[in-house]
Amino acid sequence: MPSVANVIGTDLSKYKLITKGKFACNPMHVGRDERLPVALYDEEEPAIVSPAYFMFEVVDNSILNEDYLMMWFRRPEFDRICWLHTDGSVRGGITWDDICRLELPIPPIENQLEIVNSYKAITERIALKQKINDNLINTTDTIFFKVFLENKPTATISFTDIVQLMGGGTPKTDEDSFWNGNILFFTPKDISRSPFCISTEKHLTNEGLNNCSSRLYPPYTTFVTCRGTVGNLALAGVPMAMNQSCYALKGKNDFPALFVFSFTRYVIATMKKKASGAVFSSLVTRDFEMEKVFEPNFEDAILFEKRVEPLFAQILANTNEIQQLLDLQNALLTQLSSR
Repeated sequence: MPSVANVIGTDLSKYKLITKGKFACNPMHVGRDERLPVALYDEEEPAIVSPAYFMFEVVDNSILNEDYLMMWFRRPEFDRICWLHTDGSVRGGITWDDICRLELPIPPIENQLEIVNSYKAITERIALKQKINDNLINTTDTIFFKVFLENKPTATISFTDIVQLMGGGTPKTDEDSFWNGNILFFTPKDISRSPFCISTEKHLTNEGLNNCSSRLYPPYTTFVTCRGTVGNLALAGVPMAMNQSCYALKGKNDFPALFVFSFTRYVIATMKKKASGAVFSSLVTRDFEMEKVFEPNFEDAILFEKRVEPLFAQILANTNEIQQLLDLQNALLTQLSSR
C-alpha cells in the first residue's frame, strides 16, 4: 500500500498497531490514482501503520468473511464508488463515515466461503506458475553464464556493435480513431513479473499505428525501459507497438532474439552494478554506445538460443495461463454483486 509519509525521521510513537485479520485503509490516496488502497493484514506478527490510515475489522465472522470483504475491495466498481464520495481535494480524500455508508450484498456465509476458496485456489495456481517462471529464467541465466562468462573473452566492443536500438512513439492521445483497437501498445507500465508481455494497458488501431513513430514489433522482441522505471526488460509475447519511453532491441548480423534478451539482461545488470546502487534517471542511445561488453561468439549465441528456446517457450505458456487465471479472478470479482 502506498504511504503518504516518509518513515525516516517520523515520530513512530503515534503509529497504530495492526494485527492479523484487520484492515488498513489509506483514505487520502484515492484521488491520486482513482483507487482506494485497502489491505487485509494476514501476518502472525503485528505491524505498525500510519496514524492517517483507518483501521477496521469484521464484527461478526458468522455473517461476513474478511477474505470475502477483501475481494469486494479489489473490485474496480468499489474504486469508482469511492471516487464519487471523495471530498474534491487534490488527493481526493474520503471520510470514514462515507466508507461506512457504502453498501455491499452479503450472501450466506457458506456461499462466501465457497467464493473465497475458489479465489484462493486461483491465487495459489498463479503463485505456482510465477515461481516456475522465476526458476526457468534463473536457469537461462545459468546457461548464459556457462556458455559466455566462464571463459569470457578479454576483447571488448560496444553494446551497439551487437544490438540495434529502435525507437517508439505515441500517436495523438486526443484522437479517438487512434485508440482502443486490437494492436497492443507497450509502455513501462506494462512491465510485469514475467519476462514476457502478452497484454498491455493501452491499444492502438491500425490508423493509430500509422500515425506514430513506432513500428509493429514481432514476438520475441526485447523492450528496455529508458524513462520512469529505468532498465526493466520485457519480451514481446505477441506483435505490439511501443511508446517513446523504451527501446526495442534487435540483434545485428543475425544474432538471435533470445540471446539478445539474455545478453541485454546481463549488460543492464552490469551497468547497474557499476553505478553502485545509483538509480538511472534515464537511458539514452549514447549510454549503450559507450557501454563496453565482451565480444560474443556467433556460434555460441546460436547454441545458446537452441538450448534456451524450450525454456522460454514454457515461460510464455505459463504466462498465458497466468493471464487466463487473472481473467478468471476478475470474473469472480465482477460476479460478487450478483450473488
